[in-house]
Amino acid sequence: MNPSAGSSQPAITYLNHETTVKSWLLTRDHKRIGVMFLVLVILALLLGGVFAMVLRIELLTPGPTIISPMTYNRMFTLHGVTMVWLFMIPAIPSAFGNFVLPIMLGAKDVAFPRLNLASVYIYVVGSALTLFGMLWSGADTGWTFYTPYSTTSPTAVTPILLGVFVIGFSTIITGLNFITTVHTLRAPGMHWSRIPLFVWALYGTSVIQVVATPVLGMVLALVALERVLGVGIFDPSRGGDPVLFQHMFWFYSHPAVYIMVLPAMGVITEVVCAFSRKNIFGYRMIAASTFGIAFVGFFSWGHHMFVSGQSTFGSGIFGVLSMLVAIFTAIKIFNWVATMYGGSIDLRVPLLYVLGFIFLLMFGGMTGVAVATTSLDVHWHDTYFIVAHFHYIMVGAVLMAFLAALHYWWPKMFGRVYPERWSFLGAITIIFGFIVTFLPQFLLGNLGMPRRYYQYPQEMQWLHVLSTAGASLLAFGFGLIAVYLLWSLRYGPVSAPNPWGSRGYEWFSGSPPAPHNFTEAPRFEREVHDYTVPEAPRVY
Repeated sequence: MNPSAGSSQPAITYLNHETTVKSWLLTRDHKRIGVMFLVLVILALLLGGVFAMVLRIELLTPGPTIISPMTYNRMFTLHGVTMVWLFMIPAIPSAFGNFVLPIMLGAKDVAFPRLNLASVYIYVVGSALTLFGMLWSGADTGWTFYTPYSTTSPTAVTPILLGVFVIGFSTIITGLNFITTVHTLRAPGMHWSRIPLFVWALYGTSVIQVVATPVLGMVLALVALERVLGVGIFDPSRGGDPVLFQHMFWFYSHPAVYIMVLPAMGVITEVVCAFSRKNIFGYRMIAASTFGIAFVGFFSWGHHMFVSGQSTFGSGIFGVLSMLVAIFTAIKIFNWVATMYGGSIDLRVPLLYVLGFIFLLMFGGMTGVAVATTSLDVHWHDTYFIVAHFHYIMVGAVLMAFLAALHYWWPKMFGRVYPERWSFLGAITIIFGFIVTFLPQFLLGNLGMPRRYYQYPQEMQWLHVLSTAGASLLAFGFGLIAVYLLWSLRYGPVSAPNPWGSRGYEWFSGSPPAPHNFTEAPRFEREVHDYTVPEAPRVY
């Protein structure tokens, strides 16, 4: 199907009904807020990518290349802080979730529009504090802020701690808004078994955000207090316990993995259905596995601490619980593949990113089962094997889903179509570049290369060079995507109301949608992604 065939945009959309800067800065429209978040998280991705390229260029040679050891320590800290807290956690829920969740539910907006706008500015304030710390003197603690070093480091740790602390409030507000919206603003006919699986994923994510994020806020505030007042909670020289920090930090940060990955899985479900022309195989199982992952995620934080001195029995329990996550993840992968099996596959760019996502998730998931095994993890702990696993299961999965969502909902958000050939080239470059970047790091970890080291033995250089070559491909791929998407905003063909022929509920509105999503109240009289009916959704 030609995405621009029969194209016509509504006369008045959320993009053109008010066009002043003030109308955007003070908007309570969830769609505009989603676009604002999209711009902000893409800027964070750009900044984190610059830090990553500096690291990879430095590691081209075994000795000093372009930066000093202290600058290197700051670079990997700022890369991690930017990518985790400023990009991956808010990327899909705050940008795409804000944009499409109310439309999928047939609502005019989220439950608390003013709080939704406040979440944007809280995120901006937290990001500004974090950037201030970066510009002041950076931090050299790693993104995990492990004590007691983070309480004694001479770098500007406190502003970055406070920045991440503030960003947490934006996350909590978004989660509360989504939970309330799902419960109270569903359109007539939208009963619980018809809720789109992307909405289920955001709902499960929101529960984690609301329950776990306050723990992160508390532990970061305690570290800041210890730095400023010397209260001695985590510093052993003052009677504190640094392992207590690890327990508190990972009690949030392990569920935070699923704050990043669960929305990504929701995106994948939507795209798989749309380009397989089939309803999802096992709707109830995918919805249930979402909450299985969210639940077990709260009880498996200890697998990050196998070498911290905890009991052998405790490590064994945490290892088994961590492996349970693989079962719920496997349910999703099986259902995605079963949906595609026998479907009428339309291989478009969003589906290419889905295939990349499934490969990275399976590879990263299998290595996750391995590092949940105590005997193996002791050997791999704090090596490049963990770096590679972390990037495959989290960064790769989130990036693939983020790019799938960006390309799938681009016509919905902006009413324009991007060039198909260039987007195919960009997708192939991104997927291949990511694999080439991080696959050598598994081998480096097996060789015993510690993570975060500035220097390394000569015999490991070829693997680092290969990894840097892959990172360069990634940079080229992201540059290409930025060029053709920006080009499409001005010169791209006008999109049809439903360019993919999808049966998803969000296509009941125009592309781009009207200011209040629908010009008349929608009626959801069929199942979501029901391809047994011959026609595409009616546009309300």
